[in-house]
Amino acid sequence: MIETWVYALVSVLVISTISLVGVFTLGLKEDFLKKILIYLVSFSAGALLGGAFLHLIPEAVHEHGFHIETSLLILGGVAVSFVMEKIVCWRHCHHPTTNDHPHPFAWMNLVGDAIHNFMDGLIIGAAYLVSIPVGLAATMAVALHEIPQEIGDFGVLIHGGFSKGKALALNFLVSLSAILGVVIALMMGAYAKEVTHMIVPFAAGTFIYIGGSDLIPELHKHQGFKKGVLQFITFVLGIGVMMLMLLLETGHAH
Repeated sequence: MIETWVYALVSVLVISTISLVGVFTLGLKEDFLKKILIYLVSFSAGALLGGAFLHLIPEAVHEHGFHIETSLLILGGVAVSFVMEKIVCWRHCHHPTTNDHPHPFAWMNLVGDAIHNFMDGLIIGAAYLVSIPVGLAATMAVALHEIPQEIGDFGVLIHGGFSKGKALALNFLVSLSAILGVVIALMMGAYAKEVTHMIVPFAAGTFIYIGGSDLIPELHKHQGFKKGVLQFITFVLGIGVMMLMLLLETGHAH
């Protein structure tokens, strides 16, 4: 049992360090970074919606079938995200967007990321309860899935008004919610799978809300035919990366 805990905790710490992928942008010139940020936002929107519709909802349906409970949990994720954004807007919207008062969509992205990472932790913990090889395979799958997600998330935070340093620090802190997920999964043992089944469709709802309500409207603020085409390409690329992850996962399963 101790071996399972050690493997699981080391795995989530490795996953959490992926959140520091934004460090590779620190050497980029400010002007260039500003030009590419909106495309990182569109990539992130595609990755979030791709994650919801290609990974999370099919996973929930595969386990339990498409029942009214699944739909209600997805809508619950949307509803809770709506309420959380109202709270965030109430606290931040009366200030202009600056480094001290970033835009609410950046805060909402952090909320979505925290739920996402917590769920990753639950999945990794539940996988290690089956066996160490299954846990390692799950860790690899989550790591591959995290890299494109974290690149997009970092871009969203910078675009929302955070400094590079603050965006890196917050991304890393939020990623630590995966540790909480692992600890809960390992402590719950046999019940971990049931909790994961409830969180998967709920997380899909939060991804749909953040991608559709926060990030896509942000893209429409940047007009122009060329910008629009590039946004669409990076949006589809975000979906494409999630599709590729799905093909890799199903290929590995077979």
